[in-house]
Amino acid sequence: MNLLLAQSDTSWSPWVIGFLLVVILVILIIFAVLFQFIGLYVRAYVSHARVSFADLIGMRLRKFNTTLIVNARIQAVGAGLDVPLREMQTHYQAGGDLMRVINAMIAANKANIDLPWKTATAIDLAGRDILDAVQTSVNPKVIDVPSPSMGQTTIDGQAKDGIELRVKARVTIRTSIKSLVGGATEETVVARVGQAIVNAIGSAEDYKHVLENPNTISKQALSQGLQANTAFEILSIDIAEIKVGENIGAKLAADRAESDKRRFQAEAEQRRAMAIAHEQENIAKQAENRAQVVLAEAEIPRAMAEAFRSGNLGVMDYYKLRNVQADTSMREAIARPQDGNKS
Repeated sequence: MNLLLAQSDTSWSPWVIGFLLVVILVILIIFAVLFQFIGLYVRAYVSHARVSFADLIGMRLRKFNTTLIVNARIQAVGAGLDVPLREMQTHYQAGGDLMRVINAMIAANKANIDLPWKTATAIDLAGRDILDAVQTSVNPKVIDVPSPSMGQTTIDGQAKDGIELRVKARVTIRTSIKSLVGGATEETVVARVGQAIVNAIGSAEDYKHVLENPNTISKQALSQGLQANTAFEILSIDIAEIKVGENIGAKLAADRAESDKRRFQAEAEQRRAMAIAHEQENIAKQAENRAQVVLAEAEIPRAMAEAFRSGNLGVMDYYKLRNVQADTSMREAIARPQDGNKS
């Protein structure tokens, strides 16, 4: 009896009690941790999208949105998609919109569109709206050309006869999932369609032909392969409105005539200025020649005085010279009235 009491006292020693308390505490902690995930675990298990407690704890330790990932897995499994849990975690960690990708894959699967997981996640991580792309692929949408964001209301083109036509078009497009990664956006489609419309109008001989057959614009635009290297397939191009604008040819001809007129006037003014300048030069030369004559006449008295001093000219010679000058002046005076009467 004493031996049993001794053994009982030994088994309930402070060390044993402490160990039992630690074990109980650990069990309580484990139970508290598992209790946080018991709801998600049960939901996944009932939905046949089993997720282990280890995966749930691991996602929580990595600060993942555990509820979001589990719900995405339940939704994917329920739709018949085979997407590994690890792939979902990786996409979520990369910053992708996991639920949007799952919804897009479900929509594509229902519409018999081939959309693998890698393609869907690549599109999502590239910044494209994968769900909108799938919806547009199933239900094509219509875009306006020109786009309101371009700041213009019509596409303006000029026929060969010089008449301007202003066109509004509506383009029906469908997303091409295979070309979505790396494909050009809607802005490229709008720009290409606008360019094709301008080319079609410009190739028309007469604006009336375009007004009578607007479908020629659509046919010519569609034949140019505008959807190449874009993320869309162009189903149709419909001319919604076409109006006659200005007579650009006549306006350009008038502007050209006005420009030629100004050029000719400038050239004439230049020639007139050159003529005036040439006249002024001649007047200046005449004045210069007169000045030289006056200078030469001023030398005559000096030369005569020098001739008197040197003996080369006598007094009688001088008087004869004066008589000749007087006779010449008289003859000129007599000749003037006669010239006036003859005239």
